Amino acid sequence: MSKTQINISILEEWKDELENLARIYSVEEEKTLTYLDLMRRAIQEKYELTNDE
Repeated sequence: MSKTQINISILEEWKDELENLARIYSVEEEKTLTYLDLMRRAIQEKYELTNDE
């Protein structure tokens, strides 16, 4: 499975909130997560995409 990069713009307030959520999830899951990881996860769950890596 190949990967592709996309560029998006989000509100700075959204980014700040996602970064805060990523910190919380990182502690809960005992692994480092970024706001980009949360965005990927949300897209994957919303559209029921598989991750066959």
